[in-house]
Amino acid sequence: MAKTSAVEKNKRREQLVKRYATKRARLKAVVMNQSLPMDERFRATIQLAEMPRNSARVRIRNRCEVTGRPRGFYRKLKMSRIALRQLGSLGQVPGVVKSSW
Repeated sequence: MAKTSAVEKNKRREQLVKRYATKRARLKAVVMNQSLPMDERFRATIQLAEMPRNSARVRIRNRCEVTGRPRGFYRKLKMSRIALRQLGSLGQVPGVVKSSW
């Protein structure tokens, strides 16, 4: 089980990303638009830099929904390899069949 503080910090980051997503996308579009004047693009860059760092999508860490483990994460199932093996052996994951040889 992961530290509760790390899991909660990641949840706070997800909330910040959701709150600032539209503003961040608008500013990034201005920065990337080559047809706009340089000073306007520079102002947009400064505004983007003044936003909270944790509002960037790239700061979110994929974590297992069951245990909070950050490594060995399967995106499709939103869980780690260890949790998948345990729940799969118990027959609680649809489509996963227990096997041994």
